[in-house]
Amino acid sequence: MSDSIRFPTREPVDFVIIGSGAAGGVLAKELATSGFDVVVLEQGPYRRPSEFSHDELDVIFNNAYSGGTSGDYPQTYRQKESERAEVTDFPAAYYARMVGGSSVHYSANFWRLRPLDFNERSRLGGIAGTGFADWPLSYEELEPYYTKVDWEIGVSGAPGPFDPPRSKPYPVPPMPLKSSGALLEMGARKLGLHAQPAPVAILSQPHNGRPACIHCGFCMGFGCEANAKSSTLATMIPLAEATGHCEIRPLSTVYKLETDANGRVSDVLYFDERGLSQGQKAKAVILAANGAETPRLLLESESSRFPDGLANSSGKVGKYLMFNSHSSSNAMFEHDLNEYKSIQCTRIVQDFYESDAKRGFYGGGVIDARPFLSATPIFYALNGLPPDTPTWGSEFKRALAEGFTRRLSILGSGTSLARESNSISLDPELKDRHGRAALRVTYEDHPDDLALARFLQDRSVELMEAVGAKKIWRDPVEVQSITAHLLGTCRMGDDPHESVVDRDHRSHDVPNLFICDGSSLVTSGRGQPTMTIQALAFRAADRIRDFSKNNQI
Repeated sequence: MSDSIRFPTREPVDFVIIGSGAAGGVLAKELATSGFDVVVLEQGPYRRPSEFSHDELDVIFNNAYSGGTSGDYPQTYRQKESERAEVTDFPAAYYARMVGGSSVHYSANFWRLRPLDFNERSRLGGIAGTGFADWPLSYEELEPYYTKVDWEIGVSGAPGPFDPPRSKPYPVPPMPLKSSGALLEMGARKLGLHAQPAPVAILSQPHNGRPACIHCGFCMGFGCEANAKSSTLATMIPLAEATGHCEIRPLSTVYKLETDANGRVSDVLYFDERGLSQGQKAKAVILAANGAETPRLLLESESSRFPDGLANSSGKVGKYLMFNSHSSSNAMFEHDLNEYKSIQCTRIVQDFYESDAKRGFYGGGVIDARPFLSATPIFYALNGLPPDTPTWGSEFKRALAEGFTRRLSILGSGTSLARESNSISLDPELKDRHGRAALRVTYEDHPDDLALARFLQDRSVELMEAVGAKKIWRDPVEVQSITAHLLGTCRMGDDPHESVVDRDHRSHDVPNLFICDGSSLVTSGRGQPTMTIQALAFRAADRIRDFSKNNQI
């Protein structure tokens, strides 16, 4: 449990923040250090760095950080609204339940959006069957907050040839080059492309009182016991608690936002660690629960005044879900690469970032090289071998022994188009352990998203061929049924009929309700949204602080 101050539940605090992840942790720190009383409600436990382990079975296969495999938090998935959603063995919307949220277990790839990401609709025109739209703000408005993320969260990197303008250099240099990065760099040079250091939210040198990475290799999916990964658990939450104005209340699962006679949020109802219903009064509420849990809670908070769900007069809550498009190709090399050491990714190629009409489809993305499924031994043995490898006998043993140190993957990460039919909604039948309607994910990639994934996969294969890979194979490019990127489900915009929050993250419908997390994004960016989510959170905190001081909430 947290050692911070305890606020009484029946006296309103200045802000209740729901969620402590990438956005919620930033907002808690910013508002608490400004002197506001803040309660952060987090559905997961408060894990200390010493509690993180390298136990693959527990963390990866038993989903220890995302709620386990007991059926306590079931989800359903379907491709089309006309289909019946089926229960998934692995969560379709994948995220961590703990203080710090998914910032604890992410890979920490951390590039910015570019100016074009914010006004592509104006540049390229509309795309039939989509909600493709411009953002209500620009890169130039967000740039100071990107820089704030660099320095306060802690990002290692160096500018590359295609980077957007920046007002300040990176706080620490790039992470050391791995074999995968060296091979990507070599292949890019042979093909006339440009590899650059991968910006990552992992420290290459000590910064802000935290140590440098120890290169243990357990980054993707695991917590960092060294505190070198720049999660909000390591960076923001301690600063928030140190003010004496912030209480982190873990194991608190919010199930409804109640409103008063004026249509303002007045009470946040939640189940505590014993499963008992509690309520925390608040002057204002900030919803930062992620792009799946945020719309779920709004839809669960329907009332006679808000019959279609809270803040949903537009009917857009839960709509326009975006996953980011992805592809992966794999290779075996003649010599050891030892990719199981250190972080996932040290070099990226951004030559294909912009959309190009000559390709015949919308979208662009970024390529990176990494161990991916060969970072940890059990994951490799079950998922990382070439598809034609025998599954038993001496050849299987040889493949296990030799391949683990000689394998790498090249990933393409890109845009996803916003489609209103892709959504987070409430399953009409299935309930979770608290009696809440289960999350229902409806998602089908736009044909352009799949075309982009194949395009980036082709370029990835060319890169591996250019550096003499001994064996190359592709993972299928198909409609995605699982993601850790949950974007766009409460999009921001100037038109209250087409969006859920305004450019300052205030709900169009409820003046003391703010929404700031992946759900706020209007477009998906090119594969790594967390830095943008945090830049938006720093910006939102500034606006909310000003509104409060001017009695405008």
